[in-house]
Amino acid sequence: MIRWKRMKQIRAYILLAAMGAGLCVGGQSASADSTPKPDVKPYVSLGADLKASEKRTVVKLLGFSNEQEMNDYEILKVTNQEEHKYLGDYLSKDVIGTRALSSVRLDKGEKDSGISVITSNINYCTEGMYINALSTAGVTDAVVRVAGPFELSGTAALVGAMKAYEAMTGEDLSESEQDAAINELVVTGKLNETLEGNKAEELMAHLKEELIEQGGLDKISDPDQFIDDCAKEVGVTLTDEQREEIRALLDKISGLNLSLDQIKQQADTVYQKLQDMGMDADKASGILAKISDFFSNLWKKISSWFS
Repeated sequence: MIRWKRMKQIRAYILLAAMGAGLCVGGQSASADSTPKPDVKPYVSLGADLKASEKRTVVKLLGFSNEQEMNDYEILKVTNQEEHKYLGDYLSKDVIGTRALSSVRLDKGEKDSGISVITSNINYCTEGMYINALSTAGVTDAVVRVAGPFELSGTAALVGAMKAYEAMTGEDLSESEQDAAINELVVTGKLNETLEGNKAEELMAHLKEELIEQGGLDKISDPDQFIDDCAKEVGVTLTDEQREEIRALLDKISGLNLSLDQIKQQADTVYQKLQDMGMDADKASGILAKISDFFSNLWKKISSWFS
């Protein structure tokens, strides 16, 4: 029994070390081949309650001259009922509203391109918030455009993006992944209301990066102190309520059965976001180097077992 447990442990460490070996190469993500199948079509997810004039506005904001240009796209509809189903645990009914209007265009990106987001008429969710949340949901290598017919919060658009990604790739995003992604979007949005600049996005990126290095929240003896330390490094102070919400979110993220590609994608997202936030390349690279060193040390430990 002991030998079997040790072999399972060795296999787990080898898997992690293999991931670490390809994690950082000149600041680029080394994710596995995600080239779409030849018959895979891109998707547009439209709010089901768009009026004709609103739909025309959204179509143009999504990058099409007219509806005929969407003929090469599969069209999905997101209903207000679906919005309440996914967002109801985190936002009030008044905030979610009674009409599904947020719309999303999703194109499969090139291999290792990561996630890019462009928003129009979205006044609450930032592009960085979508990137971080979609990576938590398990989305990889995608070009995402989010638009509303007029100024909207954009929280419901995440539902449409995940629905379109599942349909386009044939990959099911688990309920826990989708829930964690929506939870992250809402928590980051709340933090944005009190933290200046991009500090909320920076904090969430840093927390997830450190969470990967630590191996999950259950490996951290004092989660509250861990969160406060990360906040201090970013240069912010959290309230008790904010700390509690972040801790609950990190607990969800720790419990996700994330694939190697997803974790590597998040690492690349952290690198890109830190640079976008104005952090110099050396410092951003240094943070990813910490992850790489962590897995390198695991490999040395494995090697010592066989020497």
